Amino acid sequence: MIEPLKKIKVLRIIARLNIGGPAIHTILLSHELDRIGYKTILVKGTEGQTEGDMMYLAESRGVKPVVISELGREIGIKNDLIAFYKLYKLIRQEKPDIVHTHTAKAGTLGRIAAWLAGVPIILHTFHGHVLTGYFGKLKSWVFVYIEKILARISTRIITLSNELKKELIEMGIGREEKFEVIPLGLELKPFFDSEKYRRMFKKEMGLSDDAVLIGIIGRLVPIKGHKYFLDAAKIISSQFTVHSSQLKFVIVGDGELREELEDYTKKLGIANDIIFTGFRQDLPKIYCDLDIVALTSLNEGTPVSVIEAMAAGKPVVATNVGGVSSIVKNNINGFLVNPQDVQALSDAIMKLLKDSDLRQKMGREGQGSVFPHYDISQLVKRVDSLYSSLMKVR
Repeated sequence: MIEPLKKIKVLRIIARLNIGGPAIHTILLSHELDRIGYKTILVKGTEGQTEGDMMYLAESRGVKPVVISELGREIGIKNDLIAFYKLYKLIRQEKPDIVHTHTAKAGTLGRIAAWLAGVPIILHTFHGHVLTGYFGKLKSWVFVYIEKILARISTRIITLSNELKKELIEMGIGREEKFEVIPLGLELKPFFDSEKYRRMFKKEMGLSDDAVLIGIIGRLVPIKGHKYFLDAAKIISSQFTVHSSQLKFVIVGDGELREELEDYTKKLGIANDIIFTGFRQDLPKIYCDLDIVALTSLNEGTPVSVIEAMAAGKPVVATNVGGVSSIVKNNINGFLVNPQDVQALSDAIMKLLKDSDLRQKMGREGQGSVFPHYDISQLVKRVDSLYSSLMKVR
């Protein structure tokens, strides 16, 4: 790290601090960089009603974001123009050395505002992307075209995995030399130490100590593919040899599909086998009592739930999309299956259910896979190194 005469000022922009990896990433990064000598200003917009809010994490780390209420998920000309003006005004006022944006909306408005304000270093992190799997072909084409333009005014484009970097380059978004791969960074110690919570979640849910729990953690939105998890639960429940009351499927999270998914469990006839917990802040306690963790996403950047599950020593069955394969090594620390392949998902989970030794082996392999590679300490080192090298060549 270079020792400047004044602190390097970073203005970090994210559309909203809703439940998920981008919010955790930006909050922890803001706190840790300030701790080692940076001055960080975190700017956020407004969360949706069903998205959850991670301000509790920001407050616990002493991070006080600047709120631009017009900055949010939905596209709206009036609000977007107001948000853009406020961002431009704030950037002109603060005169940061670096503007670093996270998520698509913040990346669009923030980078243009920073460029017009003459900021010397403009960075954007893709935490995944909305370029495939979210919208129709025409809308996706428009977003790709916009990202190609934004790449030209970006000093660097950061991805969380080599897989996502390759995908974006193939789309024509920026030259290869503009890209940096910096993996996600999380506070993993609470998950490594989760064993102290053994049986607490089961007791809370009124379950027996020997109950078998299969969990999925994430926002209840279409891209996460929860219906495939429920379809697999239907198959597994019919094949599981122990009494059904001892096998439960735990859905941790909330979102726009909550009511629809609850109705779907009734349609499948498995409502009594499913536990919806809503958003939770005590995830180490929940992971501790899960036997297997699933991921059924149709698209992902770097899934936080997979990293947390592995840190807690749990085997994972995940769809092979986006950057998932950079974490889950098939047949080593978990199983990879094709997206929407309910039978393959069911078979992989059943294989783990029948073999406790395999579950433990994959769990141990998983812990070694994620630590320290995905620990917050490594994220801070990598970002500090990037910032410092860019400041030297200004």
